[in-house]
Amino acid sequence: MTQTVDRELQYLWQQAEQHASRQQWPDAIAGFEAILARTPGDPKVLCQLSYIESLRGHYRSARTRILEASKFRPLDLETAREVLARLRTFNEARALSAYVASLGPPARMPIPLLLAGAAQYSYLNEQGTALRLLDEAKRGDPDYPPTLLARGQVLIYAGRMRDASEDILRALRRAPELAQGWWLLAQVARQTSEANHIAQIRLQLGRAGRRPDEVALLQMALHKELDDLGDHAGAWEALDQACRAKRGTLKYDSSDSQRLFEALEAWRPPAEPPPMPAAGAKAPVFIVGMHRSGTTLLEQLLDASPQVRGVGELYDFTSAMRFATDHHCRGVIDRTIVERAGDVDFDEVGRRYLEGMAWRLGDEPLFTDKLPSNFLNIGFICRALPQARILHMVRDPLETCFSNLRELFSDANPYSYDQAELADYFIRYRRLMAHWHGLFPGRILDVDYAELTRDPETVMRRVAAFCGIDYVPGMRDPRSSTRAVATASAVQVREGVVHRETPKWAPYARQLQPLVDALRAGGIVLPGI
Repeated sequence: MTQTVDRELQYLWQQAEQHASRQQWPDAIAGFEAILARTPGDPKVLCQLSYIESLRGHYRSARTRILEASKFRPLDLETAREVLARLRTFNEARALSAYVASLGPPARMPIPLLLAGAAQYSYLNEQGTALRLLDEAKRGDPDYPPTLLARGQVLIYAGRMRDASEDILRALRRAPELAQGWWLLAQVARQTSEANHIAQIRLQLGRAGRRPDEVALLQMALHKELDDLGDHAGAWEALDQACRAKRGTLKYDSSDSQRLFEALEAWRPPAEPPPMPAAGAKAPVFIVGMHRSGTTLLEQLLDASPQVRGVGELYDFTSAMRFATDHHCRGVIDRTIVERAGDVDFDEVGRRYLEGMAWRLGDEPLFTDKLPSNFLNIGFICRALPQARILHMVRDPLETCFSNLRELFSDANPYSYDQAELADYFIRYRRLMAHWHGLFPGRILDVDYAELTRDPETVMRRVAAFCGIDYVPGMRDPRSSTRAVATASAVQVREGVVHRETPKWAPYARQLQPLVDALRAGGIVLPGI
């Protein structure tokens, strides 16, 4: 009898998966619902229903399904990992913590589950919790390379560079083929002619059968080390190969970005003014701009104030907009979100956002939300959160674009690996920011990166006044803050405020000419060129 039931369930599962693969969403949902009726509370089935609801764009139903799944103990490791990942996708941090607790004490968890939990906590910018799970995994097997690399990454975020190097090197001694290890190792410290890993990286690049993502990691590591040594010709060749490999893994069409920016510029806020927040309500400080424009530095300086809680790069506002529009967009925003924004209750968006943030906050009246690409959400932020301050980091266009070009962003920022696409995106970003300034005068403060690094006290006094807080001397040195930094600037921000007379792009001026020409053609002024 049991074998007959199992065969029937297997058949129903295969049928439901076939419907899903053909994007026949109602039939796929009906199929998995039929399985759920026979296996009530099966978290694996609920996970599948959550995925399908997301694929067909139904954010609220997808969220409900995964919250339901989290109430049941998984029967296998893979389902537990999927539930963890889905909870983090919906920014359900409290549900995620409750789910981890339900799985038993960390000392009894298998290492793959500890790694999965640590990854999700790290994504939520809870690096201390992530590190505790990774410490437990390391106790279970001190030489397991995936544990050591994951722990090395979190230690970098925490500013513990020596400890990070030890873990990464230990992993590479066991598994030198791991491309991520060489990429991490290159970031931890400045390389010298006496101490570098160039020969080892080149040896790994020569291994047959390397995937494009591995080539991108290794070539970017090689670029960083050769650049440190002043071999700019070799460094550019490595950077070019890294960008080509990475771009080949991504689906990106600049016309999609064009349509998104046009939709945002066409959007107008509701006519009625937003209600003022209740007395004592927390005020978010959104720090926005292009990636690699100095947003991490500004957040670290603000975090030195006893009136500000720095909480890092978050997708909480995007989650609130996804819920309000019942649409599961990829990334921070898409055109569907903009199109549905006309029917959104922005007061509810603001309440949901603040309620979702509450568990992260302390007694400070202000907190930072430093997701650079929230510049796309400025219109919605201004309407949903009238108490919000918006700080816009402005950096030299060529410095910003070159810094993007030489950074690996996982699957984010797909425009940043091709000079023409990067220039196109930057031009549209600048136009959109001018539009937001015109639509919301006085709501946005531009903070110039060059001025900030040249005279941090003067700039931070201006920032403090805009935010309505007192300036304190610690706000001129990012090392005054000891918080973890889970961004691409995790290493640089530990060095203090650094003002460069010669920009990093200068040795590559000839190779960057296509970028220069494209920016100028779009009306971007390039000082000093």
